[in-house]
Amino acid sequence: MTWMFLMERKALRPGLRILHIAPEACLREKLKALPSVEYVAGDKHETGYTYPAGTVDLDVTKLPFPDERFDLILCSHVLEHVPQDRLAMRELYRVLAPGGLGILMVPIKADLQVTQEDPSVVDPKERERLYGQFDHVRLYGSDYAQRLRDAGFTVTEDAMTERLSAEQVFRAGLLRGEIVHAVTK
Repeated sequence: MTWMFLMERKALRPGLRILHIAPEACLREKLKALPSVEYVAGDKHETGYTYPAGTVDLDVTKLPFPDERFDLILCSHVLEHVPQDRLAMRELYRVLAPGGLGILMVPIKADLQVTQEDPSVVDPKERERLYGQFDHVRLYGSDYAQRLRDAGFTVTEDAMTERLSAEQVFRAGLLRGEIVHAVTK
């Protein structure tokens, strides 16, 4: 969905400085192949996992980059794993250049008004029951966009799958009703 959104918005151009957090392999390769882009892939390196060469070990709550460094930030399905997500959002805002674009996707339960989280829940089985996955620390509700605004972003919620045919949604492996959260500074 991210690639489709970027193509639809004509957001990709030579000279972009891109930060891609927890990069998906297929998207990583497409972005790295763009002409004259500076591409930085980063992930929190965990024991037992392997990472492609060149992937920077980083903590999204304390990014090792100067202010306003990137024109495009992609961070998909990361913040639900981060105990201090609001700090991470402020860091992403800090390193986004003025006029830059970010796509900050998380799983959202549409009928949940307020994000559900409890830092005292540490049992993996209880996290899975409450948040849908053993390593999630929250389940975002419809207040997610406001959390992004609180970090300083201007937020666009785009239900792009509603513009696609059923075949396009199926072929791309998307979920009808999923919202793209695009942010700008």
